Amino acid sequence: MKREVLIKFGQKVREERIRLDLSQEELAGRAGVHRTYIGMIERAEKNITLENIEKIAKALKISIADFFGS
Repeated sequence: MKREVLIKFGQKVREERIRLDLSQEELAGRAGVHRTYIGMIERAEKNITLENIEKIAKALKISIADFFGS
């Protein structure tokens, strides 16, 4: 179960990043995180904090709830 939520979250980050035509590096810059961190999230290698979820949501111009909708 835990792994599944990380996979879904990472897929959503990648999907939204591509929708905005951003590289991982560009998204990281907008969110104020390291570029490798974005890749780790997209590959479900990191269990991201709520603070970083908020940063990434703002950088992607979506709400936090959008990450967890169906």
